[in-house]
Order: sequence, then structure tokens, then C-alpha cells
Amino acid sequence: MSVVEDRVLTQDVFEELARSAIRAEEALRLEFVNGKLGVKAVPDGDHGRIIEWLTRLCMQADPNRWLYPEQGLRVETYRKGNARPDGAFARSGAFVGQGEWASPDDVLMVVEVTSYDEDTDRRDRVEKPRAYAETGIPVYLLIDRDSCEVKVHSGPDGVRYEQVVTVPFGKTVTLPDPVGIELDTEPLKSWVR
Repeated sequence: MSVVEDRVLTQDVFEELARSAIRAEEALRLEFVNGKLGVKAVPDGDHGRIIEWLTRLCMQADPNRWLYPEQGLRVETYRKGNARPDGAFARSGAFVGQGEWASPDDVLMVVEVTSYDEDTDRRDRVEKPRAYAETGIPVYLLIDRDSCEVKVHSGPDGVRYEQVVTVPFGKTVTLPDPVGIELDTEPLKSWVR
């Protein structure tokens, strides 16, 4: 559990801390998932290129929906956590007026691209799938640059995703409804170490 001056870190305290952190250092992005305060890694150029590629595919599939990069979301049961996914796919304008930490109610899919840091395994492969499933986000797309695989999580049951489809980079995978996009993952081979 995260503790600040012998108190449990509440969402309000976290959000103020996150605002202060950004003012102090623009590249510092905090998350609060599974009761743990975390720092989101600064993306590298290949990471950014993957998000660019995916954004273009999403726009081509439906110009009325958008892949919002790094939109802060209130996640987990009872919205007690705060995550900043690499992408949040929702209808255009879904987050207008909601501020830095938005409701995930209109999110169709969240996207994470693994970073080359020590927290990736715990954060992107364990804690975030659980948090996003608890929240009821229909699809969680994990682009795993370590294993060179894409994992499509779907069918959240309030605790976990019931379906997980894993394909190696180079194969085609379908992002299930409500996303409904087919991804040819061949280009991902160019954006890994």
C-alpha cells in the first residue's frame, strides 16, 4: 500500500501529487494502479512510432473514433485507481470537459506498448490487465516489444479478461467488437530492439 504521512494515498491526494509532479518535471507521468504509485516510462522513438501507426489504422477504420494518447483514466473497481494508457480508443470528443483523469465509460479499447524498463512485466502484463478488466473496458491491446507479440484481451468479467489471443509480430489479429479492426502486425517487427 502507498502511504503518505501514515495515511493511505487517496485518489484526491494522488491526483494533486500527479499535477505537482508534471509541473515540476514535464516528462514525469504518475499512475496509481493496484494501490501502488508508479512512474510511467518516457516513451522512446519506436514506441511513439507504434502509437502513430496504430492511430492511423484506427482513423482509417472509423474517422469518428480516435486513439487518444496518454489520456488519464480512472480505473479499477470503484474508480480507485488512475492509469495513463499509451492509447485510449473512444469516439471523437469522448473526453471533452473531463480534465486530466477521465471516466473510462466511453473507452472501447486501451493500448499499452511495453517499455524497456524493469516495471514493464508487473505493470503492463499483470496489474493493468486486471485494472482495465475491473473497469469493464472491452478490449486491452498489449504490444509486447520484449516477446515480439501482440496480446488482445477481451471479454472483461469484472475481475479479468476471459479471452486472450496472442500472436507473434508478423501475423494478423482481429480486435474484437466493439473495436472491430483487423491488424496486420508485420510493421511492428521494425520497431523493436
